[in-house]
Amino acid sequence: MASSRRHGTGTNQEAVRRHNLATLLGHVHRSGGVSRAQLTERMALNRSTIGDLVRQLDDLALVSQEVPEAGATSRAGVGRPSLDVIPDPQSVIVLAAELGVDMLEVARVGLGGSVLERLSRPTPLDHDPGALADLLVDMAQALLAAADPGSRLVGISVAVPGVVNDVDGVVRFAPNLGWSDVDFRASLAERLGGDARVRLGNDAELGALAEHIRGAGRSHSHLVYLSADVGVGGGVIVEGQPMRGASGYAGEVGHQRFDGGETRCRCGNLGCWETEIGSYAVADAVGCPQHQMHLLQEYLRPGMPVTPELRRLGQHLGVGLGGLVNVFNPEVIILGGVLRWVLPLVREEVHDALVTWALPAPAQEAEIVVPGLGGDSVIIGAAELAFGDLLADPVATLQRVERTPSLS
Repeated sequence: MASSRRHGTGTNQEAVRRHNLATLLGHVHRSGGVSRAQLTERMALNRSTIGDLVRQLDDLALVSQEVPEAGATSRAGVGRPSLDVIPDPQSVIVLAAELGVDMLEVARVGLGGSVLERLSRPTPLDHDPGALADLLVDMAQALLAAADPGSRLVGISVAVPGVVNDVDGVVRFAPNLGWSDVDFRASLAERLGGDARVRLGNDAELGALAEHIRGAGRSHSHLVYLSADVGVGGGVIVEGQPMRGASGYAGEVGHQRFDGGETRCRCGNLGCWETEIGSYAVADAVGCPQHQMHLLQEYLRPGMPVTPELRRLGQHLGVGLGGLVNVFNPEVIILGGVLRWVLPLVREEVHDALVTWALPAPAQEAEIVVPGLGGDSVIIGAAELAFGDLLADPVATLQRVERTPSLS
């Protein structure tokens, strides 16, 4: 008797299964471990289906299952505790880099967001893209050489302090590096060889992503993250999703005009907000010589005397934040980079300036906090970008990785 199954049903079922597999892996990755009972609730699937999906991820060496500690009960109700599903941080890894004006940091990050090892090196003074690519590749290969022999590299990503095109990965403009239309992704891919898939992203956008998934913005759907080093960039989350703009250029809040600003910005304009609140402005406000910028945190320790110049900087910070509150109506504003050290010292000045400038209704809803991930927001965000292929389709990604020569 001929089968009555419609043509294509098997393919559709396979697509649904792979979608469910990716969704489940995403829950495990972002939670750092979750019970099978919780997965059943979150995904609205029956226990048998969840069990089959978990077993497949176990077979792929992506997760393990553990019995909860003695005395624990299932969160789904009374009864025998549900098995916990834990990501395997050594089995699959990514390389995440944060390209700073002064320092380059590269980390090996495991599934679940664990930073396993990192290296830091001074950024070449001339910021030459080729020299930076060579240095990054050397650091990446050193990290891979020290990885567990069974580790599988599933992604490489770089956070850049500049405007990055979403489509081709070209760094269109990074004024604090002196870059314009630099195809840094292609340069890295050529040096890495093989089928290496390199992704680039704006540092502030990646910081916002990490804080939304794992940090101070975890319970919020609307947030603004400021990445503040020499320059100041912004990452915005709206309705739980990154606000990227037409080509990924949104968030360059450091280049809004600040009234009264007279300092020439590296972008070429006069009076950009980042010239008022960036790291060099902070250093000037606390008397830190620019050749000792690596010691800036020491000048901003809790309890340190607050100079009038730093109080004024706090006011300028608050005024700018008030404008962001008016535009984006965030639940929380997260101050990263050097601003995470500034805020505790001038919180009152920042708050007073914000509520004076912002409209009352959105100002009442906005909380100003430091990052939950400390100084790791950007590099962990870069790791999340690198895990993108695996979390979209674990089976296809691992098949591709098995065909790709090791970079080490």
